[in-house]
This record gives sequence, structure tokens and C-alpha cells, in this order.
Amino acid sequence: MMKITGISGVDTRALTRHIRSRGAMQGIISTVDLDPESLTAKAQAAPGLVGRDLVREVTCKESYRPRLPGEKRFNVAVIDCGVKSSILSCLADVGCDLTVYPASTSADEIMRSDPDGIFLSNGPGDPEAVPYVAETVAHLLGEKPLFGICLGHQMLSLSLGAKSYKLKFGHRGGNHPVRDERTRKIAITVQNHGFCIDPESLDPEVAELTHVNLYDRTLEGIRHRTLPAFSVQYHPEASPGPHDARYLFDEFRDLMERKGKR
Repeated sequence: MMKITGISGVDTRALTRHIRSRGAMQGIISTVDLDPESLTAKAQAAPGLVGRDLVREVTCKESYRPRLPGEKRFNVAVIDCGVKSSILSCLADVGCDLTVYPASTSADEIMRSDPDGIFLSNGPGDPEAVPYVAETVAHLLGEKPLFGICLGHQMLSLSLGAKSYKLKFGHRGGNHPVRDERTRKIAITVQNHGFCIDPESLDPEVAELTHVNLYDRTLEGIRHRTLPAFSVQYHPEASPGPHDARYLFDEFRDLMERKGKR
């Protein structure tokens, strides 16, 4: 028998309206403690996301090489902040032979493998709580082509001196319209983040703002103006409908073809 937790007797519409006006907040569900005052105290005492390093809890413990089908033309180092297997598959689809490294791996250790490109993965939590990854990215900039997704986008941005902030409402699920500012094309994207990069904190001489969210005008992508490095906040590997954003993996491949040794 499958043990699946369920809940009933909750006015979910009222809950949605409450969150819509107040923003994301702590909550608690219990099947043991049914005292409202006790549950409220527990929810208030629970650790929040700001300043909390969740990457250390989800990154791999040691490096590994996933076995994925397809022709392999490029050696790519993946900095694992909580990488999704579907992203690894998309990288393999464009010819990447992958080595996945723990988030704490130094730039020197990554470069000893002489990769053709470096991928900065998605992951949970507050980007400013993982400064060690941003510092590693800063040392890798200019060495090899870099591509980041979600938290990887935030790590690239922080390495360039940007600041992040917590969204009142996190971006979750599909059907988020994002415009590519270079082509003016709109992609329907999947998103899953509670923090965002402040575009005003990026030096316009260093970073080009490439993508914008059409719901709330938040930053969705950047590209370094002189170095082979770019990133997006949303998840191009996911498919809310058509594969609107898969071209980004092709762009990473093209960067390695132009800049790499192969």
C-alpha cells in the first residue's frame, strides 16, 4: 500500500488569497500536534531561507561521471548545487561528456581536468548564503565557456558583483513568459526560485541583461560582454509546452566549439 499524505478541511482558496496579499510565509502541517498555539510557535521557530546554505545538503559528496547516451564531443565540468538529472540529459544531448563536482570543489581542481566548458547548476535556497560557489565562479571566468541555470545564474551574477533579494512571491511552475531582449522573442518557461538578482546591481559595462520576466519585470538572464559566459534564471530543460528555451543548450555547445580546443 502506498503511504501518501493527504489533507482535508482546509479552505485552500482563502489560503491562496492570504498568501497573495502577505507574500510567501512559514507554514506547518501536523498529524500529531493539533494545538493551534503550539503549531504557531513551531512554525515561527522554523528556520527561514534567508542566509541559509541549503546547497551543502543537496550537493554530491564526491565527483562522478554520469553515463548518458549520445555522441560525446566536449568535456564539461558541472558544479553541483542540486543539479537535476534532466539538465544533465540535455547537456548530453548536445555532445557533453560530464563530470559532476561537489559545490565546494575549488577552481584549481576543476581546471586540472581541462574541461571544454563549465556548467553552473540549479539548486535551492539563498544565493548569498553560498559565497564559496560564487568565488569559484569568479576564478573560472574567462578560463572556459560558462553556462548557468537558476541558482547557477545567480552564482554567475554574484561573481560579477551583483546583489540578490528575496521575492515576495516566488516564481513556481510553468507558463511564465520571458522575453529575450536580443531577439524580442517570448518563451513560455518553467520556474522554481524564491530569490532574484537585482539588475541595478550589475555593471552594464560588464553584463548585458538578456532576458526579462513579462509578469513582474524581474531579471531572467545575463551575458558577459567580453567573456564566454551566460546564464538564465528559468529552467530551459523543462517543457511547459513547446521546447521554447532548449536553444540555450545549443548556444553553450556553440561557445565551446568557438572557444574550446575540440
